[in-house]
Amino acid sequence: MKRLAVVVFNGASLGAMSFAFGVFDMAAQFGELPDLEIRVVGGEPGAALRGGGLTVPVPEDLDAIRDADLVLVPNWRSPAENPPEAALAALRTAHDRGARVAGLCSGAFVLAAAGLLDGRPATTHWAMAPLLAARFPAVRLDESVLYIDDGDILTAGGGAAGMDLGLHLIRSWCGAEVANRLAKGMVVPPHRPGGQAQYIESPMPELDEGDPVSETMAWALTRLDTALPVDELARRAHMSRRNYDRRFREITGAAPGTWLTHQRVIRAQQLLESTDLPVDEIARYCGFSSSAALRPHFRRQVGVTPVAYRDTFGTRLGVLEPMLS
Repeated sequence: MKRLAVVVFNGASLGAMSFAFGVFDMAAQFGELPDLEIRVVGGEPGAALRGGGLTVPVPEDLDAIRDADLVLVPNWRSPAENPPEAALAALRTAHDRGARVAGLCSGAFVLAAAGLLDGRPATTHWAMAPLLAARFPAVRLDESVLYIDDGDILTAGGGAAGMDLGLHLIRSWCGAEVANRLAKGMVVPPHRPGGQAQYIESPMPELDEGDPVSETMAWALTRLDTALPVDELARRAHMSRRNYDRRFREITGAAPGTWLTHQRVIRAQQLLESTDLPVDEIARYCGFSSSAALRPHFRRQVGVTPVAYRDTFGTRLGVLEPMLS
């Protein structure tokens, strides 16, 4: 018998819940985990799930996690709010007696507030990572990965990363054959390559048109298909290289060369999403000599190869975007 307790708080999203224990529920439906018992537990009095016009009262209270093998916290309503102390104490007690405890997405904030992530590697949704790092500096945060299994403590990024973690747990309980068969039944990949980096938005900083360094950045963005020596950018800004580098770091937080490579990779992402150009041609449009030259930079920044990224996000339009004209 495997006992899974899912701790939710008032107003929790039914959608978030589907990511939290949907994999386990489907495993039971497909007969892969016939001895699984799932309990939905209220982390505070009067907790109810909401979504799609439905309100569903939570049937169990915190006493129901006393004999759970795995305790999942799928989300938390506000990363800036402290979770109820009773829930934190119950999680600490469950962990102390040997249960594995997992926090998905904003649920990592609940584990961190309970002190369970102190000194431990953990992840959360990439958009919430800066706040988690600021509020709980003792956590060894890595927002680039989909999930982290640190033995008795597990964390996952947002949304489908909870399903990735669920399949990982079933793989560890029942073996790869069962997990792969379940993934096929659910029509999802048994293991997604890369991490959260491929989903992170990379907005441009606000550029001041009157700032000579900002002007060179805007100019460079229209010429990413060409070589752009930093010395040339400094000359265009009528600045010494040293002063140019210093001012550039003030604006972007990065060295000019690092920023240029980052922008070239972003451009490659856009072209992989919106065109069916060969990867070699995309590489040249973005200032790389070949796909082989693009690949290590792309993988380092995005977490997957250009081909894998296109397989996930490409729309196969077969047309050139205006950016190439």
